[in-house]
Amino acid sequence: MKKHKPLIALSLLLTAIIIYSCKTHFETTKTDFKVTKSGEAFDRGKVLVFSSCEGCHYNRGVHKFIGNKIDDVPGIAGAVYSANLTQSKTHGIPPRYSDAELKYLLKTGIAKDGRFVGYMLRPNMADDDINDIIVFLRSNDPSVAAADTTVGLTHYSMIGKMYMGMNAKPLPYTTGIKRPTDPVALGAYLVDNLGCFHCHSKSLTSVNYINPNQSPGYLAGGAKLNGAQGVKIAASNITPDKNTGIGNYTQQQFRKAIKEGEAPDRKLHPPMPKLDMLSDGEVDAIYAYLQTVPAVENKVEKH
Repeated sequence: MKKHKPLIALSLLLTAIIIYSCKTHFETTKTDFKVTKSGEAFDRGKVLVFSSCEGCHYNRGVHKFIGNKIDDVPGIAGAVYSANLTQSKTHGIPPRYSDAELKYLLKTGIAKDGRFVGYMLRPNMADDDINDIIVFLRSNDPSVAAADTTVGLTHYSMIGKMYMGMNAKPLPYTTGIKRPTDPVALGAYLVDNLGCFHCHSKSLTSVNYINPNQSPGYLAGGAKLNGAQGVKIAASNITPDKNTGIGNYTQQQFRKAIKEGEAPDRKLHPPMPKLDMLSDGEVDAIYAYLQTVPAVENKVEKH
């Protein structure tokens, strides 16, 4: 019997890990938040959705937010698809969520059924911007008009479920956040809430959503992403290092890179989108902020 004790202990340990890993359901919102609609809210919401959600949710084949397969998730974890954000009552997220549930999902990662969704988190986004995003998602803009289709259903393997369970850490539901007006503070806010630091830090799996600048390799690049035809691309170093970052970019050169995809030394490729819906002032604010972050020498292969 003694020789079986280590095996029994190991079995109990593995069982405990699996049980713990299955904790992916949490308490949902009890707020009664309602959006405030206006033409200005729609316009601003469209900019935000195309600037921060397009990379994952916008399907360029049909020019709608019907979702895509997320190829950056390792196959061993399963198959992950981004959600349909159109007005479809059968497949779309917005019609099936209340305003309060959508806001809670964006802030905390907790879906209306209590599941934890560990991506697309925006805990630091201003209340007005959350409002405007929801206003746009509920509109009849062609990009979010009802599309009764799905590109696939997310299915996690046992390893994927264990990873999600062990990393299921809902974020705090913080309200009362205002959009900054100071250029540098606005730039930091945009780098956070447009998700720039997700890709341009060390790894997509180690970003710090609450304190972005505490993410490993913050803005120094290196995260491996899937580009066109599945070619791996390393995200660029966007710290102000003059040798390996953007320390030699002028404001105009940075603006052209962000809005037109034309950097001084190369053409930018997907998954980096052209953020041409941002105003010049917003792009200049991002540039101003990036000049203030510590320069990190980290040479990343250019594509």
